[in-house]
Amino acid sequence: MVKPKVYIIGAGPGDWELISVKGLKRIKEADVILYDFLASGELLKFSKKSAEIICVGKADGLHLFEQDRINKLLYQKAKKGRILVRLKGGDPLLFSRGVEEALYLKRKGIDFEIIPGITSAFAAPGSYGIPLTRKGRFSSVAVLTGRKSNGGKIDAPGCDTLVYLMAVENLANVVRAIRDSGRKEDTPCALIERGTTTEERIISGRLSNIVNKAENLAVVPPAVFIVGDTVGYGRRIYGHKYKNR
Repeated sequence: MVKPKVYIIGAGPGDWELISVKGLKRIKEADVILYDFLASGELLKFSKKSAEIICVGKADGLHLFEQDRINKLLYQKAKKGRILVRLKGGDPLLFSRGVEEALYLKRKGIDFEIIPGITSAFAAPGSYGIPLTRKGRFSSVAVLTGRKSNGGKIDAPGCDTLVYLMAVENLANVVRAIRDSGRKEDTPCALIERGTTTEERIISGRLSNIVNKAENLAVVPPAVFIVGDTVGYGRRIYGHKYKNR
């Protein structure tokens, strides 16, 4: 029998079947579930009928609950001696407030466990046959944020492959930073919208035209932006599935 505590769980990139076995087990056992918009709603179907389910509404640019309120709610529910699941999209520690929640629970003396999840930074490219590395050719990859809360300069390191999360609404600035770092105008890139879900689509192009393509095709979050020559493997691996737009 699992003892009462908080489980901070990564729900994965969108396809509910990509959650870990361990994460799914804890969802089935939970007395309380606090979930974000980016966590697949399909996972909630596995909860107990008696479970208290609360949407705390964390998504790109939309917050039903501010983080301080979420932290306090976790503490209030957990101190009652119940099994509590905090269900977060992707991985709970990658560009997520999961670290703040864990530290808050630690300060409050609440027992917790972090259960990793598959991040869209890896899953979305993989779902279209885009490798982030290849032995002997592409040996480095950077996962970056496309939006900085402090308004700081976007990072564009000299890795073989760059993967940006939360870049859609700041795409022009992200592309500008990449070009300023020395990347050529014809560098391949792609946006993958709602990766691994039934609504996924890919918009591929070059640094010279991807911003216009994204605007013309009305790309919306959540989407992953991949930059580098590895993008070209998508059509080679999957052929017809890789629909160039």
